[in-house]
Amino acid sequence: MSTAVNDKLIDLGRPGTLSGLMNLFESNYSQLLQLIPDLDFKPGQRLPFQQAVSRSSDDFDLHLRVLEHTRYTVTLNLTYWLDNGQTADPDLTVRVYNDAALAETVDGVKSRCAALRDIDPEHGGWNERQYARNLMLSKWLGYLLEHGHGFAMAARPRASAGN
Repeated sequence: MSTAVNDKLIDLGRPGTLSGLMNLFESNYSQLLQLIPDLDFKPGQRLPFQQAVSRSSDDFDLHLRVLEHTRYTVTLNLTYWLDNGQTADPDLTVRVYNDAALAETVDGVKSRCAALRDIDPEHGGWNERQYARNLMLSKWLGYLLEHGHGFAMAARPRASAGN
């Protein structure tokens, strides 16, 4: 294999490259499916809930709210509600592209924690900012899964028998 081909293969997953960003989107989708199994829906189907709470014995309650649902995508908000429900932190909006098996943050990282705010720099190009935001999402999803969070049937609100 030529050196040019080897260099091209090495660049495929590097941070700052479009292919590296797409790899991160794929990883986020995979982790979200572990957290929210119902995200694996068929085109035209809807999620069976609009909001849910995941509880962990050693972490804050994780709140999920469906913001938008289309034929192939769902946009979610994931957050901890702190200060007796007064502060959402971190507060992330995530768009899931079910047909493409990708998930990405769609806005900046909202947090009062300086370390998290620094993940979302105001300088740099779109690719760099998206990579930083989505790397934070990936790490948080890993943390949530390690702490036993999940939105399986037990964590979801039930529809009443009359609905």
